Amino acid sequence: MAETLAGGRPAFTECLPRRAESAKTARGLVDRALHLWGLEALTDSAQLVVTELVANAVNHGRRETIRVSASRLDQAVVQVSVADLSRKVPALSLRPVADLAESGRGLLLVNALCPRWGVEPLRWGKRVWADLDADAEGCGA
Repeated sequence: MAETLAGGRPAFTECLPRRAESAKTARGLVDRALHLWGLEALTDSAQLVVTELVANAVNHGRRETIRVSASRLDQAVVQVSVADLSRKVPALSLRPVADLAESGRGLLLVNALCPRWGVEPLRWGKRVWADLDADAEGCGA
């Protein structure tokens, strides 16, 4: 669903089931937003970021739904976010991850791809967000 945020920023947002399969729908939402805004150079990075944020919400969230958003902050910056109904704040782990481990790298990837990311506590849960900048060196590579 397209909407306009406070301050007139364009955004796409969708409520999805808290299931791993929702990552595909989230990638589609981000893809459509980037295409509409002419920021296709961010597609690969944005799809990886939204997939990781959805995976964290699926694994650590509560209740049945999550909310995925893509917001255009300015000409070259897009913010991808996932809100869930858990107040548990994710933390960047710097401990080594085993080569064959299936988890433990998500926020490391987000941190590597995004100049800024964070967690916004909400009364009913939290929103994890990450900014992608088309003007940043190496972005979209």
